[in-house]
Amino acid sequence: MNATTILSVIIAIVLADYLLERGLSFLNCRSISTQLPEEVKGIYSEEKYQQSQEYKRANCRFELVTASLKLVLLLALLMGGGFAFIDGLARGMVQAELLVSLLFFALLLFASEILFLPFALYHTFVLEERFAFNKTTLVTFITDKIKGWLLIVLLGGPLLAAVIWFYQLTQDNFWISAWLLMSGFMIFMTMFYSTLIVPLFNKQTPLEQGELRDAIEAFSTKAGFQLDNVFVIDGSRRSTKANAYFSGLGAKKRIVLYDTLINDLEVEELVAVLAHEIGHYKKKHTIKGIILALCQTGIMLYILSLFIANPLLSAALGTDIHSFHLALISFALLYSPLSTVMGLAMNSFSRKNEYEADCFAAHHFDAAALGSALKKLSVGNLSNLTPHPAYVFFHYSHPPLLQRLRAMSTT
Repeated sequence: MNATTILSVIIAIVLADYLLERGLSFLNCRSISTQLPEEVKGIYSEEKYQQSQEYKRANCRFELVTASLKLVLLLALLMGGGFAFIDGLARGMVQAELLVSLLFFALLLFASEILFLPFALYHTFVLEERFAFNKTTLVTFITDKIKGWLLIVLLGGPLLAAVIWFYQLTQDNFWISAWLLMSGFMIFMTMFYSTLIVPLFNKQTPLEQGELRDAIEAFSTKAGFQLDNVFVIDGSRRSTKANAYFSGLGAKKRIVLYDTLINDLEVEELVAVLAHEIGHYKKKHTIKGIILALCQTGIMLYILSLFIANPLLSAALGTDIHSFHLALISFALLYSPLSTVMGLAMNSFSRKNEYEADCFAAHHFDAAALGSALKKLSVGNLSNLTPHPAYVFFHYSHPPLLQRLRAMSTT
């Protein structure tokens, strides 16, 4: 096999991935039903249901444009020697190979961010605004972007530098050190994400005393769940969409409720949502998810270690100088089919967990209250009620609303 063959395989994979995604998106948009499902009558008005359909169509059109642009740019980089050109720029600025790799990814990221900034602005201030979701100001949007870039530099930069350094030191066995480092980082972020990262973007305050807190504490005691940390996040600062999530491990575990969720739901419905989140903890979904993610990362790094030293991976991108960063780009594109398969397994696992958490909430609290909460959330977020099964299989980490309601009705 030569560099030209590898490049041809990469291009074939890129095109196949694009066609698959566009085919799934087409099927999903075509599956939108004009008839309001029986399960949500009385919650969804005909007008709101039509609005949810139009929201989905608008997002489909937006995804088509952005995905097509990404395809054209990636093909241009692959076939026009763009990656080799960026590598040359980096080598003209710094000498040490480690610094070359870091600067290469920095230039690539910066160019991508600048190029797609107009699309991010359009999505937030035009598309989301049209459907009355957006609450983000231009100042908040800009500061969020800057904070995001700084986090990539401060967290992603040292991680990448360490992985490259391990490779330079140990070559084929670098994957072991890299895996241990990334595993530690993933566990650390699971424990401290809500206390270290979230406050950079949102304000979290303890849920104040009152009817809701009393109801939550009463259910937690009944379910045998020690819950000391219930926080409210100011999600309304950016969007009208509502959500809730469970984070952390051990003493660092906490449940976070969006203020929009509290405003939209009744006390019984909020407790049902919390019961669902507690169900995830009781069923050890967080621990299982971490273990699977660590295994997936280990497999990917091991396979990477088998190919990263091959100079043909760099040559396929148009350069005679073999480098870790160019080989990593080639590997990432070649690895994407296996990554897709693993993603399918993870999504299936996640959907199974959601059914189990729903079942826990239904058995230990109130199925009707949870069903009502899910319906209101669907209305508020203009969720697609009739996604195509193939699209669900490939992309949904949560089952569609109607499937969740039907599953709860049989428990």
